[in-house]
Amino acid sequence: MIISKNTGHVFLAVLATTASIVLAPAVEARSRHHEAKAAAKAPAAESNVPVKVGDFGDWTVYKTPGKTKVCYALAQPQSRAPATLKAVAAHIFISNRPAEGVRNEISVIMGVPLRETGADAKAQVGKTSFDLLSKGQNVFVKNAADEARFIDSIKKNGRLVISAPMVKGGTATDTYALSGLAQAIERAAKECQ
Repeated sequence: MIISKNTGHVFLAVLATTASIVLAPAVEARSRHHEAKAAAKAPAAESNVPVKVGDFGDWTVYKTPGKTKVCYALAQPQSRAPATLKAVAAHIFISNRPAEGVRNEISVIMGVPLRETGADAKAQVGKTSFDLLSKGQNVFVKNAADEARFIDSIKKNGRLVISAPMVKGGTATDTYALSGLAQAIERAAKECQ
C-alpha cells in the first residue's frame, strides 16, 4: 500500500499480525514515486519491521529499527460513518523521522477513495477546525505550518473528528478518542531522538 503526502512523503507497508493489521510508515520523496512503488512490491527487510513500543490509552507507539528510524503514534477511529465504513480499516499516524528532520507529522488513512478536487476535508478538535488535503484514501493537514497547532489542540481535547467527501458520494467521518495521546507523542519522540 502506498500513501503519498502532498509535501512529498510516502508511507508504505502493511504488516499483518495475529490479531490485527498494523500500518507502518516508511519514507520516500514524492519525486521518486516510482521507487516507492517498487519498494512496496519488494518484501520488507526484517530490520524495517515495526516494533510495538507500548500502549497509551487509545494510542499505540511503534518504531522501526535501523539507521533511518521511524517512530509513530497510531490510533484507530472509535466510530465511523456511514455504517458501511465500519468494516474498512482506518488509522491516524503522528510520525517522527529524525533522518529527515520530521517531527509530529500527521497522516490519516480513511481507507476509502476520497474526492480530491474541490473537496472540503476537515478536522474538528473542540471548537477549532483545520483544513485537510485529500489524496487517494488519505488526508493530511493542508498547511504543514498548522501541524504544531493541530498537535497542541488534540493534546488538550478528548475527541477528534475527521470528515472527507468520498468519490462515490457522501462523507466519510471518523471519530478518534484522544486518551493517552500526549504520552504517546512524548514516547514516540523519545524513541526517535
